[in-house]
Formats: sequence, C-alpha cells, structure tokens
Amino acid sequence: MKTIGITGPTGAGKTTALYALTDLGAHIVDADAVYHGLLANSISLREALTARFGEHICGEGGTIDRKRLGNLVFNDPEALADLNTITHRFVGAEIDRQLREAEASGLPAAAIDAIALIESGLGQRCDAVVGVLAPAELRVRRIMDREGIPEDYARKRVSAQKGEDFFRSHCDYILENDEGDTPETFRLRARALFAGLLNAK
Repeated sequence: MKTIGITGPTGAGKTTALYALTDLGAHIVDADAVYHGLLANSISLREALTARFGEHICGEGGTIDRKRLGNLVFNDPEALADLNTITHRFVGAEIDRQLREAEASGLPAAAIDAIALIESGLGQRCDAVVGVLAPAELRVRRIMDREGIPEDYARKRVSAQKGEDFFRSHCDYILENDEGDTPETFRLRARALFAGLLNAK
C-alpha cells in the first residue's frame, strides 16, 4: 500500500485533491479529525495534557476545552511546543493504527491530510509528500466564502501559516491551484499526479 502525504496552507484546495485520491480508492486519514476525536475520547491524552497544563483546561464532563487550551498556549511558545510534542505522539499512534487497518483491508493507497505534516514528522510515514498551493489572495477569498468570516480575519489566518517557500522546499511534489482552475480541472490534474505516484514502482 502506498501512503501519500497531503499538506499545504488553508484555502489552497487540499480537499479537492483528496477527492481525487478517493476516486483512486485511497483511504483518507484527516489528522485534524484524528486530533479532535482524541481530545474528546482519549483518556490517556487527557491525562497527559492535564499533567502538563492543569485541570483548568477541562470543561464540563471532564473533557478538554479546546478554547481554554488554545488561550493558554496562544502567546506562549514553550507551552505550544509542549502541546505539539504531546499531541503529535498520540495523533501519530492513531494514524499508524488507521494505516495498518487500511493495508490489512487490501486498499491500494492511503493519504494523510495534515497542515503540519512536515513539522509533526508525519511526512516521514509517506512514500511521497504533495504540497497543494494557491495564491494568497485566492485563499483569502475562499476562506471567507467557506467559513463566512470577515476579510481581516481571513488575512490573519493566511499570514499566520507557513509560506509557499516552506512547502516547495519540503514537499516531493507541488500541485498548483491557480485563478484559472475550476474544481473540476484541478481535481483532474491532481488525479493524474496521484495515479502516477500510485503506479510507480
């Protein structure tokens, strides 16, 4: 089973690229969904986080309150680094479990979708890492349309993420999603790239 990593900044078109992989029979592992699921359900992760940050990060019912946790690490680089170290370990273990399950099911491929694919070390689990990029102005408009947020907040979201140079230097392949693309044309181009990767020896 081939494993492909998909990364890139928000609003670039990763979801459309993932549809192309689904067309080819790949199992999609959404690292963000894995993280949120663990926050809600993993007692071990909850214990590790409260041991580092205290019980006050929990809300009603004892589950982790993401807003409280976020406020705690937002302006504290050391706390954020500790949070990432803890969560990456748990997320990585769950992703490994899903990959083993997909392979045991006989699927031809799996894809790990993660904005922090490179930084978290998840990219090392992949046979190829593909970065999905789009112009910043286009991403701002997409985020505004998709999430109904004001322009200034969308721009802050875009500027807070890694720049194109980071992805170009760390990814094996780049998929450009430009102004002239429609979701259909981009999906076809993504599918052609992924088909080639899956068929490579």
